[in-house]
Amino acid sequence: MGSAGSAQLPADEAAIQGYSLRNAAGMTVRFLDYGATITAINVPDRAGRTANVVLGYGSAAEYRAKNVKNRFGATIGRYAGRIANARFSLDGQTYRLTPNSGVHALHGGAAPGLDTRRWHVRRFREGAIDAATLTLLSPDADQGFPGELTVTITYRLLPDNALRIDYAARTTRPTVLNLTNHSYFNLAGHGSVTAQRLRIAATRWVETDSDGIPTGRLAPVAHTPLDFRTEHAIGERINHKGPPMSGPGGYNHAWAVAPAMRASPRPVLWMRDPASGRTLRVDTTEPSVQLYTGDYIDGLDVDAKGRPIRPRDGIAIEPQGLADAPNRPSFPSTRLNPGQEFRSTTIYRFGADGRS
Repeated sequence: MGSAGSAQLPADEAAIQGYSLRNAAGMTVRFLDYGATITAINVPDRAGRTANVVLGYGSAAEYRAKNVKNRFGATIGRYAGRIANARFSLDGQTYRLTPNSGVHALHGGAAPGLDTRRWHVRRFREGAIDAATLTLLSPDADQGFPGELTVTITYRLLPDNALRIDYAARTTRPTVLNLTNHSYFNLAGHGSVTAQRLRIAATRWVETDSDGIPTGRLAPVAHTPLDFRTEHAIGERINHKGPPMSGPGGYNHAWAVAPAMRASPRPVLWMRDPASGRTLRVDTTEPSVQLYTGDYIDGLDVDAKGRPIRPRDGIAIEPQGLADAPNRPSFPSTRLNPGQEFRSTTIYRFGADGRS
């Protein structure tokens, strides 16, 4: 466990600091001040055996050197998801970002983003809750976005084996903002997630073109491999050929789970591993959840135990606003004005059942 790092300190000027949150039920969450990155979530299975259920590297140096590629556990911003042609207009002014996904901007554009910055960390407790608040000042024009942005993220490890993440932000100029965490989950702790089972409370998905840019249509999930209204194994339809599956295959899609940002988090996704019994329920205030089975992962990196990290070894679960919303007036707005406070909450609730 380290002391707090400076929010503005370049990554190569001081050692990255690691922190741990613990509860009495045997769950541990580890994170870095670099990128506000979650590096491990250790939870018990039905027999009480604990395993890390998120993908990641074995050292802070690897996160600094490699994580811009896969963003294991990182905080994503200023804008999670894609923005078409790396530009948007606000109040008649066009803002240009740096493309990093063809001609488009992904996760705010080219580095450095919020996932490669040093955050200031303050540890605290609320009774039985172990917690930490991370703060970052993103200057005006950072990544091309207007406004000086003050972002705070609070990690709370609850007594019932839930990790609660609260996001807050304020700006000095009108801007757009979309924050999420990019952890890849594997409830077995290792190996392919394709046998693990998933349910999503969504009747529509965010339809995209071949570049992953939303078309503006929220298309029905019915009669597609994206229909998880009832539980299915992740791998049951993952190799479907043709729309809506594209690219290298696998899932890299957003489900519309609410018509707009909610005032309080509600359950939207359930995942379970029949072998270990571990379960995950995701509650969020966000209007969409992006899922990604890591099919672009190149398999060259290894985890903390020296095991290769391969495509489909985890599934990223990213509650967020809709991609390209600044260019899509019909989508829930991601605009933030001076005097307003952005607030968002996501809760990852872990458990274990006896089913197989």
